[in-house]
Amino acid sequence: MQSFRTELENPVVEKDIIELDKKIKLFREGQIPDEKFRSLRLARGIYGQRQPGVQMIRIKLPYGKMTLQQWARISDVSDEYSISNLHLTTRQDIQIHYVSLERTPELWAQLEKDDVTIREACGNTVRNVTASDKAGIDPDEPFDVTPYADATFRYFLRNPICQDMGRKFKIAFSSSDKDTAWAFMHDVGVIPKVQQVDGKEVRGFKVLVGGGLGAQPYLAHTAFEFLEADQLIPYIENVLRVFDRYGERASRHKARLKFLIQKIGWEEFDRLVKEERKALKSKVFVIDGTEERVALPEENAVLPAYSIKDPKQYEAWKTTNVFEQRQKGFFAAYIRVPLGNISTGTSRELIKALKPVIANDVRVTANQGLLLKYIRPAHLPYVFSVLEAVGYAAPGFDSIADITACPGTDTCNLGISSSTGIAAKLEQVIHDEFPDLVYNKDIKIKISGCMNSCGQHGIAAIGFHGSSLKSGGKTLPALQVLLGGGIVGNGVGRVADKVIKVPSKRGPDVLRSLLNDFDANGQEDELFNDYFDRQGERYFYELLKPLTDLTTLRDEDFVDWGHEEKYATAIGVGECAGVVIDLVATLLFEAEEKLAWGADALAVGQYSDGIYHAYSTFVQGAKALLLGEGVSCNTQHGIINDFDKHFVATGKINIEGGFKSLVMQINEHEPAESFAKQYYQQAADFYKQAQAYREAAATAAVPVTA
Repeated sequence: MQSFRTELENPVVEKDIIELDKKIKLFREGQIPDEKFRSLRLARGIYGQRQPGVQMIRIKLPYGKMTLQQWARISDVSDEYSISNLHLTTRQDIQIHYVSLERTPELWAQLEKDDVTIREACGNTVRNVTASDKAGIDPDEPFDVTPYADATFRYFLRNPICQDMGRKFKIAFSSSDKDTAWAFMHDVGVIPKVQQVDGKEVRGFKVLVGGGLGAQPYLAHTAFEFLEADQLIPYIENVLRVFDRYGERASRHKARLKFLIQKIGWEEFDRLVKEERKALKSKVFVIDGTEERVALPEENAVLPAYSIKDPKQYEAWKTTNVFEQRQKGFFAAYIRVPLGNISTGTSRELIKALKPVIANDVRVTANQGLLLKYIRPAHLPYVFSVLEAVGYAAPGFDSIADITACPGTDTCNLGISSSTGIAAKLEQVIHDEFPDLVYNKDIKIKISGCMNSCGQHGIAAIGFHGSSLKSGGKTLPALQVLLGGGIVGNGVGRVADKVIKVPSKRGPDVLRSLLNDFDANGQEDELFNDYFDRQGERYFYELLKPLTDLTTLRDEDFVDWGHEEKYATAIGVGECAGVVIDLVATLLFEAEEKLAWGADALAVGQYSDGIYHAYSTFVQGAKALLLGEGVSCNTQHGIINDFDKHFVATGKINIEGGFKSLVMQINEHEPAESFAKQYYQQAADFYKQAQAYREAAATAAVPVTA
């Protein structure tokens, strides 16, 4: 097997990339099952596309930040390995598509040269830590949450407690009570707060837990109205440990944290979280909240000659896309990026032209745009001229005209009907028929290609998700219409209500009907969601019902937006969720692997990590033997209990005091060296027992021939 080489200075990252290269080769040779390999590559940002044989690579940008050099590096990588396009996501990531699996280690190594990672961008891990794009410059923020978001990202990256959970886990930091990061819709969402304690200003967070979108949205519980900042990461770790042990693993549709809390209740969940505290390596985690020193653009930067072609659009752009920062004398400017797609060529033009007049800190926004920071007032006309020259000077950022949409059926296995095609059409309707609404930032339109809400339709004032309808024995693309979602503030949100389903080609008429009715019947200064509440869901059902009449369908209704061929549903296997591994040999291999990782951790004094790897060895080994006996396993907690019932109590495996007592020592001891080494040895002994039992069972099952 030819070895892969990198030129990286970070040995941990280099080892990770070399390991990926080895696993790809083993997979191609048939030595790693597809289910196991899928789980492994997802945790490294490699996601199967709708198109066979190619991958989508998700690039993880904590809180959406990238330097100009990182932006250039990502562009170079897209040119070399992809199709010269960057797709900005609602999780503040960048995705590139149509990548060969064999080239992903090389691609990753190129990204890491500028400290850009794909590690844990997909899979059952802590996903990208998001934050309000204004963080650090927000006039309303009590303090900059950026250092805290960054510390959280780094603490949980490669952390053994969250490498193989039942489902993904999402964390968000809002910059103020306006909650522009939607803390209420995350597994853990936080909002910065300041309290006076003994005459001193103490930083902390309102902490919300157990929110989520998907097909069944849930609003988060308030865990703390105020949690001191140095307790935040320990608390998140407690939550993750409970989620890892008690979370569902068999049914992916019930495996998010919100379902665990719903199942056992908030009080029991809170009790379990508190039980984990003793095992933490850091009971207090102090984060240096000092704001990063920003290299300011030159006041007298030498700029090339420029002109503004459309002065009227410039004034609209200043009104809708520009705001004054908390730092007086500086402005920030948003860039509307249609459907989140920007070419590498345009990216390079912007980097080169804007470098003299912006900070070296560009943010990917949660509505698929970009934010430029620290612009001097005198440079705003030049910035606009640069954007105008490349076609990205449209006003109306984050307005009703700035529609959020996931890739949908363009590349995603789960897409049911087109989201990008209908989004482009709806933006055209607003531009052509309702041009004044470019100033309306009350109404948000969000579109997903399926019910899973990657386009965040569940928290939109006007939301759509892809669906299908049957008529005359034929299938046509459809849109589920949802209304009334959005942000209330301070951790309170609204989930949109499902109202009606219509053929996709009637989506523009849905929008026209809603906007015309609101214009005709809305009260003065009434917000759209207040109007929705006042009229009631039934009112809007009746308003839109004529658009559901299938007796008037035309041939074009059976063709989805952006397509020429007749529509047919082609839903593949989604990869956002966990993969159930039911191969005994693979599970035992995983147990052995985690044992090796535990030894590595102990060797460098990382006792807490070593303990958790040992814990995982116990669980994986037990799961392997249980599955070998036909016992289904859906949570780690269940595995621990079932192993006592089916193996210890029956005398198949001898463990003095019982398996649960042995394994759950993890919560009875501080993560000190002596316990770490003892626990690791116990895990190693158990693994030997499990292997011996499995080998004996396999031998007994082999028929004897003469």
